[in-house]
Amino acid sequence: MESYLEKRIEKRVERGVKRGFHKFFHGLFFLIFGAALLAALAYVVMLLWNWLLPSIFGITTIDFWQALGILALSKILFGGFGFGKHHFRHKYKHHNRLRERWMKMSDEEREEFLKHRRHFGCRNKNSKIEETEKPD
Repeated sequence: MESYLEKRIEKRVERGVKRGFHKFFHGLFFLIFGAALLAALAYVVMLLWNWLLPSIFGITTIDFWQALGILALSKILFGGFGFGKHHFRHKYKHHNRLRERWMKMSDEEREEFLKHRRHFGCRNKNSKIEETEKPD
């Protein structure tokens, strides 16, 4: 008969494999979606260029790959498309609020807060919970 520890290890490995497949397909989806979005943007640039610039300035038309190059050049020169440090700032606002709340707590409030989190299974990987503290 398998021991409790062997069953637990088996479940963790199984969860890890499932999580790995999920992350792989999630990444693959975003890679394909990103490539399709980039192609669509390049196509729109090509259409706009070929529609406006030859009639306004007498410039020759461009193809898809030249439009993609113009997009890359504009990204390098102007840093557009909304990606960068400012795009990911919202992730840290919650952490700052929680840190401020934690700093204002007394020692008793901190213990109560941690006890409440442990009761609902929210704990740090490095935290140690006594067997007597585990909920039934």
